[in-house]
Amino acid sequence: MDQQPGRRTVGPGLRRAADYAWRLLILGVALYVLFRVAVRFELVFIALFIALILTSLLWPPVRLLSRSMPRPLAVLATALGGLAVLGGLGWLVTDSVANESGDLSSEFRGGVDRIRTWLQGAPFHVNPQTLTNLQSRLTTWLSQHRSTLINQAVNEAGRLVDVVTALALAVFCAIFFTVSGDRMWRWFQQQLPEGSRETWSRCGRTAWQTFAGYTRGIVLVAAANAVMVGIALQILRVPLVLPLTLLEFLLSFIPLIGSPIALAVATIVALASRGVTTAVIVLVLIVVIGQIEGHVLQPFVMGWAVRLHPVVVAICVIAGTSLAGLAGAVVAVPLVSIGWAVWRALRESRELPDPEFDSSPHG
Repeated sequence: MDQQPGRRTVGPGLRRAADYAWRLLILGVALYVLFRVAVRFELVFIALFIALILTSLLWPPVRLLSRSMPRPLAVLATALGGLAVLGGLGWLVTDSVANESGDLSSEFRGGVDRIRTWLQGAPFHVNPQTLTNLQSRLTTWLSQHRSTLINQAVNEAGRLVDVVTALALAVFCAIFFTVSGDRMWRWFQQQLPEGSRETWSRCGRTAWQTFAGYTRGIVLVAAANAVMVGIALQILRVPLVLPLTLLEFLLSFIPLIGSPIALAVATIVALASRGVTTAVIVLVLIVVIGQIEGHVLQPFVMGWAVRLHPVVVAICVIAGTSLAGLAGAVVAVPLVSIGWAVWRALRESRELPDPEFDSSPHG
């Protein structure tokens, strides 16, 4: 039929944009509902995330040991070995702090005096009376808010029960994921419509490979950062080398900002215990290790598992932190990496030619 005179028609570009708009709107609502559910059951989701991390780390040694023993025994041996390593690290950190606690108090008192002398000299020329007033105000504020600080510390200590519960649930789930994760995944696929099983299988396989690659890569990057920081602090004779090295390892799981935060803590310790020169060297170390991590470790170790631009990584970390704090900063990058990898896998599968109509000689 001919169009009526004066009647406006919607162009194909606007119609296509509208189609994408309502689909994106529905997807955004679904993601928001999923986020609210995750926040409501935060403890469970954190435990499952930790369980997946443990599973990805346990699986390589379990697969190796399964060649000579049943898989449950391989899982048990690997888990006991991991607990032994963690217990040994905890004992070493505790022993290091206990051995250095006697000298640390005197070193820090001397370090505070050195900082005061440094601030009073060039180029700052801070008035000594100003520093004295600042110290007295800080002491007064602490005495006035002592009860509030104690109550807050007690409340935070109460969250240790949640932490222990999450860790126990994570270990419990990780053991079952490692022993029978493949059977659990096959059971899940059987509950789906037969026509969509292949797509879900491809998505699940891609998601797990991306997550496992990211986890093992970030562990290697964190270990390399910790080794470099530990050696440098040992050479500089900064106290608490082992706790600071462990802090560097743990915070390196937060991309881009974790390692500088750990080294900032090390800078404060170096400033109070060894003086300004050592603290400046540790500050330079932040830049050096950042360059090594960004230009050597991340492209070499993580490039094959996570194909995200550094700008995207930075945005993910900041967005995750603003939405869910520390937990959001940790999980943001792997979640976005998994989503991007699954999208690429689905797009590549759609672009593959249908074998039934492929006219090439090898089709």
